[in-house]
Amino acid sequence: MEKLLDVIKVEPHKDNTLLLVFENQEKRLFDMTPYLDKKPFIKLKVSELFIKATVAYGTVVWPGNIDIAPETLWDYSKNI
Repeated sequence: MEKLLDVIKVEPHKDNTLLLVFENQEKRLFDMTPYLDKKPFIKLKVSELFIKATVAYGTVVWPGNIDIAPETLWDYSKNI
């Protein structure tokens, strides 16, 4: 079983991508666009909330109790 890596830094971009740094220092780019038509992420599409992303509990979170699993961020992001 692969070790679950925590996100330690996030930089949200206006093109709906997240520049992520994981605890192993790997930088990856995650595109949120496909998720923004689904609950609870739809709220991020229709407001300025997306760029308020921060890191808590090892993953990316937004105001309003919105978060995304760190394994999703890792599995579907691209190494940069």
